[in-house]
Amino acid sequence: MDQRGRSGAKQGRPASAPPVPASSRLTVRGRKNRRKPQSLWARVPRPPEIANACGRMVRRAVPALVAGCAVTAIGTGIWLGYRFVTTSERFAVASIEVHGALHLAPDDIRAALPLKAGENIFTADLGSLTNTLRAHPWIASATAHRVLPDTIVVEIREHVAVAIVQLGELYLVDDAGQPFKKTQLDAGDGDGLPVVTGFDRAAYQRDPRTTSAAILAALDALAEWRREPSRPAIGELHVDAQHALTLRTYDHGSAIQLGPVATAGAAALAERMRTFDAVWASLSDAERARVRTLHLDNRPDHVTVAFVKD
Repeated sequence: MDQRGRSGAKQGRPASAPPVPASSRLTVRGRKNRRKPQSLWARVPRPPEIANACGRMVRRAVPALVAGCAVTAIGTGIWLGYRFVTTSERFAVASIEVHGALHLAPDDIRAALPLKAGENIFTADLGSLTNTLRAHPWIASATAHRVLPDTIVVEIREHVAVAIVQLGELYLVDDAGQPFKKTQLDAGDGDGLPVVTGFDRAAYQRDPRTTSAAILAALDALAEWRREPSRPAIGELHVDAQHALTLRTYDHGSAIQLGPVATAGAAALAERMRTFDAVWASLSDAERARVRTLHLDNRPDHVTVAFVKD
């Protein structure tokens, strides 16, 4: 009984772990450096290694050097070329040709230009030159170009004066109905031109387009009037507030009232003028000289003639 109990007690206790053999233990031991230190001279690259490294550097740098030299050569060539063409006497302006001058004298145009003979043709500012020309009242448009090696060609288009308009002062009017300069009668600006009256400067400044259209309508009526050479010469065209047109003859100042012409149409205007022709042909020279007013209205068979009293 006691032996069984002791035997059971021994079997119930866990068995102790076996001891770790000494040969399986991990042991870190310091190890001496067996490599001997090299001298400073031994660390210096050998000549073949140095030559190979320099060769690699040169091969890598050659494209950049070539590109840099090419850019430098091109830039130097451009600079030398620019210096040559802008300083050489070969490209000095020797002549300025003016084309298209009718009213203006070419020498007067040359004198007004900000460019003189002897200046370099490439440094000449053509933009400033054309702006100076366009500022002249007689010049409607202007262009300029170079003809190498030493010529500047200027081409202008002048305004064509077709009438004089009274806008507070007298102005020349071109074929577009636009006033472009003050009339200098002593300089002969208005010789042989009809005068358009009935407008004021304030109205023109408020609405220049409407005023120009009314001037053009009056000038178109005058052109239609001049188709028949037997009609008397006209010295004045008067446009009233209702845009009715009155022609005044140059010799005797007779008033020929045509009514509104802008809204009448070309056919109606031509019909009124043919009515005038019939009436005018029926008058003697003495009666024509005494005509003060001849009124033509919308009815072609109705004409009113007023004579100057004796």
